[in-house]
Amino acid sequence: MEGFRGPHPPAGVPEPAVSHFNGMLNLDGYGNRGSGFPGLKKRGHALGSRSWIKIDQDGNSKILELDKFTIMRHCSLPSRDLRLLDPLFIYPSTILGREKAIVVSLEQIRCIITADEVILMNSLDGCVVQYMSELCKRLQTNREQADDLPFEFRALELTLELTCTSLDAQVKNLELEVYPAMDELTTSVSTFNLERVRRLKGHLLALTQRVQKVHDEIEHLMDDDGDMAEMHLTKKKQRLEAYALGDIYFQNDIPAETRVVSKSAPCSPVRTISGVQKLQRAFSNIHGSLMSSSSNDENIDQLEMLLEAYFAAIDNAQSKLFTLKEYIDDTEDLINIKLGNVQNQLIQFELLLTAATFVATTLAVVTGIFGMNFVASIFDYPSAFYWVLIISGFACVLLYFSFLFYFRYKKVFPS
Repeated sequence: MEGFRGPHPPAGVPEPAVSHFNGMLNLDGYGNRGSGFPGLKKRGHALGSRSWIKIDQDGNSKILELDKFTIMRHCSLPSRDLRLLDPLFIYPSTILGREKAIVVSLEQIRCIITADEVILMNSLDGCVVQYMSELCKRLQTNREQADDLPFEFRALELTLELTCTSLDAQVKNLELEVYPAMDELTTSVSTFNLERVRRLKGHLLALTQRVQKVHDEIEHLMDDDGDMAEMHLTKKKQRLEAYALGDIYFQNDIPAETRVVSKSAPCSPVRTISGVQKLQRAFSNIHGSLMSSSSNDENIDQLEMLLEAYFAAIDNAQSKLFTLKEYIDDTEDLINIKLGNVQNQLIQFELLLTAATFVATTLAVVTGIFGMNFVASIFDYPSAFYWVLIISGFACVLLYFSFLFYFRYKKVFPS
């Protein structure tokens, strides 16, 4: 059994150190010693390292190679949140507020926003490049200027701005294609025009679903104060730092003799904290909670106003798409009415032809009767043939007009 334990560690190196070193290799995705399949990695290491762009508060960007678990530990995110950022999966637009980060997946922009940095999925897409350059430019420009919005709100605002701008531009381009195509289809119903309209309807449906998802996500955030409060990362970070400093100050403020432990009672202190100190700490906690609640209300109002602006923009784009859909539906109804009218005209013409065929068949019956080989006295008169033609023709014409009168009486033909 000892021969199946893999390669032996180098001489002089203890076995735990070697196992730890192999574990480090496995985390990077390069030292995997799983099964013999080359494309199969161990469970939990399927993603390996990816290229990310880190943007700090000063607008400095840096490209990093980070694996999934490093980001999970750094941002305190579960694995399911990182799946939203994976380009291999197709997820709808999502904005999630977590304890230490905001997970944003809007169209092509997929990033993690913390209180002091943005970790952006590196990509050659135009939206990603524009987001990185614009965010760095704004942060460097406003470095010395006072801004009421915290860092995470400015990063989130730029994400919403670029997403709404991109979707609105796509809606405008679709409008420029749909209206002329529908007008041309109205004048000429051809296979080419029908195929063109079918393709535009597919684009319209896909774009409507994307806009609808962004619209619903922003509306969901605006309706939930708890989710908006979770996105105040700067305030939460400052509150945690204040609590940590308060605990340190409180521990340093206790006299040394209060921390002396009695030998007879090793589990209980000799001297407890005085009542005045307890009251001071209680009042400070109450005051801090009141101040934090008022600060949270103010920050929620800031975020809600920010979301309302882009909610109005995305709602306008959605209204344009609904108008386009109604225009397409109205045009299709008009075309169906026209086709129905043409079909009715064809049916009327078919009735006229049927009536004429019946009349001509009647005349053919008369001709067939007189074409028989029999003896009759009418053949003794040369002018009798002309009278037969005149009477038969007049009877056929009278019969045809009788059909027309009957059709008009039944309102088969318009009067």
